[in-house]
Amino acid sequence: MEKSNENLDLQEMENSMNIELSEDIAEGIYSNLAVISHSNAEFVIDFILLVPNVPKAKVKSRIILTPQHAKRLLGAMADNIKRYESQFGEIIDPNANNYIPPMHFTTRGEA
Repeated sequence: MEKSNENLDLQEMENSMNIELSEDIAEGIYSNLAVISHSNAEFVIDFILLVPNVPKAKVKSRIILTPQHAKRLLGAMADNIKRYESQFGEIIDPNANNYIPPMHFTTRGEA
């Protein structure tokens, strides 16, 4: 049975299409907080660097997705976390009690 492009993992996608990764993007951006909002047409994920004792946090990157792509991302993340935990053990969330760090900015649930 042949897989559709939607179900290909990154390695398979790289083998089937030419994906360019520039040096500055390849370095990545560190984020320790994500704020997700949505409208009827899109999901917006702001990746933020929250530094202790600094009153202002900066959005380091913003990704805008269609609802369909957001759901695919959710599935891909769940699959990758499952594979990670089978290889390295369970990821322990120290904030499992729904603790949200104090933030000095506001966000609305609209894009």
